[in-house]
Order: sequence, then structure tokens, then C-alpha cells
Amino acid sequence: MQHTTNVPANLRDWTVSWPEYAPVDITPEELLAQALDREVPFWAEGAVTPDAVTDWAQRQAAALVPFQLDDRGWPLHPAGRTGRTGRNLGKWGENQAADPIVIAGTGSDRRILLITRDDIGVEAIPGGMVDDGEPAPAALVRELREETGVDLSDHKPIILGRDLVDDWRQTDHAWVASTSALYILPATVTATAADDALDANWYPAGSMAALETAIAAAGRTLYAAHRPLIARALAHPAQQ
Repeated sequence: MQHTTNVPANLRDWTVSWPEYAPVDITPEELLAQALDREVPFWAEGAVTPDAVTDWAQRQAAALVPFQLDDRGWPLHPAGRTGRTGRNLGKWGENQAADPIVIAGTGSDRRILLITRDDIGVEAIPGGMVDDGEPAPAALVRELREETGVDLSDHKPIILGRDLVDDWRQTDHAWVASTSALYILPATVTATAADDALDANWYPAGSMAALETAIAAAGRTLYAAHRPLIARALAHPAQQ
């Protein structure tokens, strides 16, 4: 997956010297120092910089994808330089997400449940951020129920992976790693968009090509960061 913006492949590794490196700060206004002094958003921590974070050892131990700290004690994106700095996510370092991939039916008749995200208006897996102290399995069920109304608490998912996600908000010092899981249903169930989903639909998913064709025919776009997660789910042996 692509995790960088305008960073040559030979300069992505943190161990490679690059004195001229000048990443772009993408911190939104609500996470700048003056704004945080007034009010900390409910979804974010109040640390203006990683210096104010005191539990890096615990965060590293709990990380889905191992990461290191630089000589300032700042977390470094596991995939290397991104071309961006600052923070546009809730936490410095790893932000854990849960992505439930729900597929109904078999073969060419398969359907996959996707939502239209309200932040960037693309078709995506109905997932989201894991709450503090929340186990990933619980987050998978909660996010699916909140965004689509589908309750699969009585289903056991197949964990597909714990991976970095090429999220549009990631920077050198804050990124997303997700637990993705596959839920297999015999047939589609009613789904209703809620929470931060503008819409919820079952798309044809006999293949990745069929899915992308159906999304394009609907005048929509598949969230690029979720494409490899969906492709892995469609290729899983349980789907064959």
C-alpha cells in the first residue's frame, strides 16, 4: 500500500539521512495549540505534540504494527516518511481502527456491504476507530451496528489481518492501523445508514472487478485505502 506523498522510495526509510526533508503540516485548526487550550475535541487527546504523551511504552506494547520513537521521543510511522507532519487524528502514534467486511451469498452472486462516508463521500467498509480500552472484536460489532444497523454480535468473524491503513489523515507521527475481519452471511440483510454514514448499500462482489464496475455505475468511488482489505476478503479460502 502507498503510505507516502511525494517521498522518493529511496528516502522513505527513517534511517536514510535527508537533511532537506520538509514535510507539510496538515494539522487542522481544532488540534492546534490555541484551540486545544480552549477545548479538546471529544475524539482527540489534548497533547499538542508527542512530548506531552507519557505512556509511549504502553502504546508501543499494544500496537497492532510495531513502531519506534525518534531521538526526541516522537513516534515514527512504521512505513517511513509520509511527506506530512502534525496530527489530523485522535492520537499521536498509532490510532487503532476496526473494519468489518460483510459478504453475503456465494460465487458470482456475492454482495458486500459498504457505506458512503460522510467525511470524504466515498464507498467504504463500515468501520471506524476503536474506543480506549475496547477489544477489537467488540469494536467490529459496534462500528457495524452504528453505521448500518446490522447486528452481528452472534457471528464469529474471520480475522484477516492487523495492518497499516493508507488513511488520508496520516502523518509522520500519527497513523491508522486496523483489525480487519470477514463476516460471511447466507444472504443480505436490511442495512440502514446511520452515525457517520450517508448511505449503506449491498454491492455485487463476485470479483474485485465486478465490485468496482458496480460502484462506478452508481456514480461513486471506492475508498482506495480499503481496496486491498476488500480484495483480501474476496480472495479468502472461506469465500471460494
